[in-house]
Amino acid sequence: MPPPTQYNPLAPPSHDPDGPNDDSDLEDDGTYEDEPSNPVPRTSTERRHYDRDTLEQEDEAERLLARASSKPKRKRKRIREMKMEEGGKGSDSGSSAGSAAGSEVDLSRLGDGRAGRARKSWRRRAAFLGLYAAIVAAFLGLLYGAYKATKDHDRMRTRYRPQVMSNGSSLFAPTTILLSLDGFRADFLHRNLTPTLNAFIREGVSPKYMLPSFPSVTFPNHFTLVTGLYPESHGIVGNTFWDPALQRQFHYTDAARSMQPEWWNAEPIWETAELAGVRTAIHMWLGSEAHIGAIEPMYVDKYNADEELDRKVDRILGWLDLPSHLDQPKSTNTEIRPQLLAAYVPNVDADGHKYGPNSTEIRSTIADVDRMLSKIFTGIASRNLTSIVNVVVVSDHGMATTDTARLIQLEDLLDTTLIEHIDGWPLYGLRPHDTSAVHLAELHKTLLAASLTSEHRGKFTVHLRSDMPARFHFSNNPRIAPLWLIPTTGYAIVTHKEMDVALAQTGGLVYHPRGLHGYDHEHPLMRAIFVARGPAFPHEAGSEVKVFQNTEVYGIVCDSLGIAHGKIGNNGTLSLPFKTIGLHEGSGGPGQNLDDETGEVLESDKVIPAIAPFPIFSSLPPLEDADEVASVSTEHEVFWTTDAQGSLVTGVPDAGDESGDKAEKGDQDGFEQNLNYKLGWIDWFKGKVEGAKDWVKGVFHKGGEEEETDEVSGSRRS
Repeated sequence: MPPPTQYNPLAPPSHDPDGPNDDSDLEDDGTYEDEPSNPVPRTSTERRHYDRDTLEQEDEAERLLARASSKPKRKRKRIREMKMEEGGKGSDSGSSAGSAAGSEVDLSRLGDGRAGRARKSWRRRAAFLGLYAAIVAAFLGLLYGAYKATKDHDRMRTRYRPQVMSNGSSLFAPTTILLSLDGFRADFLHRNLTPTLNAFIREGVSPKYMLPSFPSVTFPNHFTLVTGLYPESHGIVGNTFWDPALQRQFHYTDAARSMQPEWWNAEPIWETAELAGVRTAIHMWLGSEAHIGAIEPMYVDKYNADEELDRKVDRILGWLDLPSHLDQPKSTNTEIRPQLLAAYVPNVDADGHKYGPNSTEIRSTIADVDRMLSKIFTGIASRNLTSIVNVVVVSDHGMATTDTARLIQLEDLLDTTLIEHIDGWPLYGLRPHDTSAVHLAELHKTLLAASLTSEHRGKFTVHLRSDMPARFHFSNNPRIAPLWLIPTTGYAIVTHKEMDVALAQTGGLVYHPRGLHGYDHEHPLMRAIFVARGPAFPHEAGSEVKVFQNTEVYGIVCDSLGIAHGKIGNNGTLSLPFKTIGLHEGSGGPGQNLDDETGEVLESDKVIPAIAPFPIFSSLPPLEDADEVASVSTEHEVFWTTDAQGSLVTGVPDAGDESGDKAEKGDQDGFEQNLNYKLGWIDWFKGKVEGAKDWVKGVFHKGGEEEETDEVSGSRRS
């Protein structure tokens, strides 16, 4: 039986489908894929339908080809496909089957080609992006290196370097006098009582005020001044406190107990200086008699509350008159001039407690201390040492007025029989007999509820040692009691033994002390002073610096002497020379005149203190690069004050304040530790980065255009 022949629907009607097929050579490459292998004869209607379907398939293939070849880079491919459709390989004029099959193959190849080119394009873009990132990173690295090199050069050039100087008769190694006026509140400068100190401000450099450390009492702050450490770090956490390890009480008025080295857990500046070979003389500074550390000061004067102010003047000037170790060979039999002289002046604090900060007596005491300073400065000038010796005048805290109307009875708050030890004053650190966490929580809850009653609301706050405000830096020491009552500034907590509050208020009794401190160290009435002048402070006369805390004083004095800070470190961040922010307004100096009870700024703040009756200083000539040390600050400072109830609130100076306009423009003042250094770096870096971004964007845009051009031109090659 002969094999079936291929059915050809395009054969003429007279053609016999069962006869011989003259086109059998097209069986392998011209057959439609969807044609059955053994077709049955079809009618003319079926053939017409078949023809129509075939034409529609070819039209669809043409549309697909037209769409795929619409892009310029596919133009050459489309031309090649059109040539194939016109009779190239795989096509025959007698059959459209080859055209359809070839179209599908070409479409598949077209898709594969597009995918391959897309992968190549992505690889090129990824490579370019990687190169772009590497260039940016390298550029920023070079930029940062250039910045660091510039800043290092500037710091080396502007850093204060103490030098040996001569007053014409003797050589002077770097010398600094540090004077502490205990209890001298910052706004005491605005009472027309301190012509010498105000003249000193106009000749030197100072902030509007200096912040003490918490708690704002004498012993902790005087040790902070000479160690640069917060009280929680140096161990003197109050004027009175209990040490659970030693099982002993520290009390500031009992020298036999308090002047023992185990209480003082830090390196004071006189030890730092002596270890560096710098001789020191300490006059009545608190802690100097405690034999702290491995080496003693060369000269130590014991505390004497009754010492006359003139004796202090003679003592300081007498030390300056001693021969220098540079003038003659060293001799164990000859007293040598000290380079660090630190003196403590307790008078203002003593009379502030006794009479109050707004009394006639305290005004007289403030004037007396100012006259003492005048004699010291006159003695310095007469020895031709004004531009040779550094003088730094500080205080440790301010003072607030007390009143029986602001007393709180401790027994009204809790059962005092539960308490074993009471630390501090006017703060109350409570150490209960039962120190378990459960009992402490109960006491805390009881006291907290009492503080929220209408009788006591706003008069005090309650804190566990573990939840003290972070800004106090008063929690990381076992000498700090586990539970604290902190009265609002101007209030005082008393026991029945000290005073019956109800009886005092009805009977018109007066509470003593009349002045008190120890409150929140950021309250306006607790503000202290810092004023400096000398070769270590080569700024324009009357310059102002930003407010800082007294933890900075230790480092400042070390820098003025040219000695390294102690090995254990400190909490200070500033370094010399200062970065100034302008000049103090007018001639009044820093600070604001405050109400003694509320802390509010008084109208008398606008009064300009009297000028000194005679000139006691001459302005230091500026260094060659001194103009690069100062800089301008146009920011308005937010300051603290109080409302009528004594609550701490904030205020902002008038918008018209133009104090910054007088400042000199210049560079950063010192090392990376400076508080303002980070801000300067950020501002500088932002500007450089913006410029770098613009440059890199231009390079990237140009590179993108080149890549696009290459793709277009590449599609027209071959």
